[in-house]
Amino acid sequence: MKKSLLLLSLALSSVATLSAQSRQLVKKWETESVLKTPESVLFDAGGRVLYVSNIDGKEPWAKDNAGSIAKVGLDGKVIAAEWVKGLQAPKGMALYRGRLYVADIDRMVVIDLAKGAIVETIAIDGAQQLNDVTVDQAGVVYVSDMKMLKIHAITKGKPSVFLEGGFKRPNGVLAHGNDFYVLDSGALLRFGKDKSRTTVVDGMDASTDGVEHVQGNEFIVSCWAGAVYYVKGGERQQLLDTRPQKLNSADIGYDAKNRMVYVPTFFANTVVAYELK
Repeated sequence: MKKSLLLLSLALSSVATLSAQSRQLVKKWETESVLKTPESVLFDAGGRVLYVSNIDGKEPWAKDNAGSIAKVGLDGKVIAAEWVKGLQAPKGMALYRGRLYVADIDRMVVIDLAKGAIVETIAIDGAQQLNDVTVDQAGVVYVSDMKMLKIHAITKGKPSVFLEGGFKRPNGVLAHGNDFYVLDSGALLRFGKDKSRTTVVDGMDASTDGVEHVQGNEFIVSCWAGAVYYVKGGERQQLLDTRPQKLNSADIGYDAKNRMVYVPTFFANTVVAYELK
């Protein structure tokens, strides 16, 4: 009897510990629904602003010249719904030395932040569905091609294939330290410096979209269909599920200092800010 009570006590203690370590998202604000099919959010720590890619148009991959980049304040006020126009169907973004790199179907669009204007476009041969973007410490820009199952690298304006083969639906990318992370149809993959591949965690919604580093081996992952997960090591915890409401959660942005997660709602035309607790 005493042994049974001890085992029960240990089990309850374990549950309490896991509960204490679990994370949650607390909603802080939501923008007005004046954005135009927002697909990605990027937090700019230096500028204290959010950049949001607006697909707009009738089709998410149409070359209709309807796309734009919006500017949103950290208080949720939309500064400019169409800050920079002239894009097709923009998606992922990355910042490096005053320039905003934006995936735009089959090219990378480069925006000078000070000028608020497109200053360069980089065509990527054979690309069809460029999606998420990340940049490493050396300034190499990486972009996923969801349809062609490749990850491209752009070094000093010159594109080349960085990774290919074995992907199902590569989308979210993240260069972090010596490792490179890719979201691929419900799984978070890690590639080492030698491009060796490891599955960090799988079993998430197959529409995995954006990935952000929190600390150590902890990440936040969003799924376009309406789910957000917290990943720690090989474990995952679902933080948000808006799939029953058919509310999307596309490519997230993250403010590490204030632990704020910014979620673009795609067809709902807003960005929602949550504090990570």
